[in-house]
This record gives sequence, structure tokens and C-alpha cells, in this order.
Amino acid sequence: MSDLDGLYRELILDHSKHPQHFGLADQDGAHATSHQRNPVCGDEITLRARITTDGDAIRDVTWEGSGCSISQASASMLSDLVEGMPRTEARTLIDGFREALRSRGQLELDEDVYGDAAALTGVSKFSARVKCAMLAWVALEDALARA
Repeated sequence: MSDLDGLYRELILDHSKHPQHFGLADQDGAHATSHQRNPVCGDEITLRARITTDGDAIRDVTWEGSGCSISQASASMLSDLVEGMPRTEARTLIDGFREALRSRGQLELDEDVYGDAAALTGVSKFSARVKCAMLAWVALEDALARA
């Protein structure tokens, strides 16, 4: 394992042990909630996206869930990343994340764009774990479609 892989593994474990934005926020204002479950492993995420009053941006994202360290860390990283982000930019981010994770290690996530979530790049080499990493991102995609 390279030093970078070790650093990424530590970052994933840190987000899993100390999740950001954990606990569903009040349903005040414009919002949408999505519950997603990975039937293969049992990971679950309930994510709430609250939208700004003009409807153009994500006010914040909160979540609750249970499952492996990858699914929990991914939700934590995502919720940190998209706070205050325009909805259209978030959809583009989700598409890029999905593309990289389905690439089987051929595409890397840009740390300048994806922040801590770039640490999940290595998950793409393990097809069984891609759904774990994608769970929160699919929940946000669904929530934005409902909002």
C-alpha cells in the first residue's frame, strides 16, 4: 500500500468515525428527503437536502444512516462538499463522481473539485464497494429531483 493509499484510508475512517452533518435537520423551508438502501450489504442512508428560498442552491444536506465505513464516510464527505452549492453544479458533481467510480480505476476524482471525497477514487477498483460509496450521492440526486 502506498503512502497516499494509507492517507486516503485514514481519511475515510476519520469521516466514518466522526461524520459531518449527521442527524436530519428540521424540515423547514424547501427540502426533500430520500431514503436509499443497498440490498446487497444492507447499508442505508436517509438524506435531507434543504434548498435556498430562491430554489437555486443547496442550503445544506443532513443525513442519518448505518453501514460500512465507505458508505458512512461518503455521506459525510458529500454533505460537507455541497453545502451552499448551486443545484446544477451538484448534479454535475454527482455525474462526475458516478463516472469515476464506475471507471474501475481509470478515472481519478480531482481533489480540487471533490475535496475529501477524492479519497474514494480507489473504491472504483472494487465493484462490490461502488454501491456503498454511491449510496449518499444517489440519495442526493433523488432528493434534488424531488425538491
